[in-house]
Amino acid sequence: MITGEIKNRIDTIWDAFWTGGITNSITILEQMTYLFFMKMLDDAQKTKEANASLMGVEIKEPTFKTGMWHNPDTDKDVPYDSLRWSVFKNKEAEEMYRLISRDVFAFIKNLNTGKESAYSRFMANATFMIQNPRTLVKIVEGIDSLDMNNRDTMGDVYEYILGKMAASGTNGQFRTPRHIIRMMVEMMKPTLQDSICDAAMGSAGFIVESAKYIQEHYKNELLKKGNAEHYRNGLLHGFDTDATMLRIGAMNLMLHGVDNPDVEYKDSLSTDNTDENKYTLCLANPPFAGSLDYEAVSKSLLAITKTKKTELLFMALFVRMLQLGGRCASIVPDGVLFGTSTGHLAIRKELVDNQRLQAVISMPSGVFKPYAGVSTAILVFTKTNAGGTDKVWFYDMKADGFSLDDKRNPVAENDIPDIIERFHNLEGEEGRTRKDKSFFVPVEEIREKGYDLSINKYKEIEREKIEYESSDVILGRIVELESEICIAFDELRQKLM
Repeated sequence: MITGEIKNRIDTIWDAFWTGGITNSITILEQMTYLFFMKMLDDAQKTKEANASLMGVEIKEPTFKTGMWHNPDTDKDVPYDSLRWSVFKNKEAEEMYRLISRDVFAFIKNLNTGKESAYSRFMANATFMIQNPRTLVKIVEGIDSLDMNNRDTMGDVYEYILGKMAASGTNGQFRTPRHIIRMMVEMMKPTLQDSICDAAMGSAGFIVESAKYIQEHYKNELLKKGNAEHYRNGLLHGFDTDATMLRIGAMNLMLHGVDNPDVEYKDSLSTDNTDENKYTLCLANPPFAGSLDYEAVSKSLLAITKTKKTELLFMALFVRMLQLGGRCASIVPDGVLFGTSTGHLAIRKELVDNQRLQAVISMPSGVFKPYAGVSTAILVFTKTNAGGTDKVWFYDMKADGFSLDDKRNPVAENDIPDIIERFHNLEGEEGRTRKDKSFFVPVEEIREKGYDLSINKYKEIEREKIEYESSDVILGRIVELESEICIAFDELRQKLM
């Protein structure tokens, strides 16, 4: 659990960026991530050195070797030792700034081998943007007080920073609310046997939350070498087309104990992505109305739904990427549920007729505020390629634990625990009526209604008849009140005369 003291340190670092002229939240997070990585490299080697010293042996494959490192940017040699956090943090401001901006930054950009440097695969186009030594000193001092070896704490720290990025009002679209992600993960219950993918990973929220779920529920199993290897190297997969978000997402995973995450630069909808029948679980919040190079879209996706809408193409992608028996939970805009275009109808028919559509959870429009007021839903399905939808479970979420205005303050009303409990006990939903929060709809009725998946198409609204007093009674009461007011006014006037 992140403490108030650590939050204050992060807030101080954040403020140092602002006073140093960097006010874009995603740029702040990116620059912090570079410095986190520099410290993590040195901390990891110090741990190895301490262990090697106890054993009386040399460490294998050190990140910081003895001798000199050749900086390709300056064509000069610098001592490996000078690139270490524990060394340059003690330098004078000007010297520290020169070392970090010129040599250390070049070093981590060119460090692209070894497990500790999975993050550095995405450093090619990175730019160091801290402009003055004084700002850098404040930031380094703040980060130096954080224990990078405590992955639980650092995972919480990074999520707190991601929260600040969203709260700042800039680039908040990159972050699905953490409690919604957690709800979806708890609904799907990932296991150590899964291969989990988010094809629109952003800051890696879904795969990080899946990693945390595995850590919480499979603690003893993770002690086995094979399971631990699968967890670190083969369990979690993610793609994105934004190099900045790949760096942020890779760091997020590393700080949650996933040392060598399988995250890569890839246009998920294009012909470059050939993944098929590969994953057992897809979790995502794909872009709505995202930019699209239609000519590059994979023909296999267009065969499922011929459309230019990214939200529909991503649903087709999940169908293709999943193994038989694989499961998917994805956030979609409400238009996917009832849109009348050929593409909209095709994807709904695909999920209902060719796969097994299990659940539609309608979420209130305020969930993504203050960045967007769009109404959304969660679709849950299993890949069968042979149908199997007999009935679909609908849930009408009204509250998510936060106010549905731009402030998003915590409130008592919260349907999320109820959603998770009911989803895992669907046999208990059989007796519910269309007037309840959740209920089943048979597939025949969905087909009859043109494959419409909006909950309002099926929900019964109970109306209470209210008896109002007659107009004569209301008018009589008004006359009576007017008389009383006149009497009181006359009494007040008599007293004042």
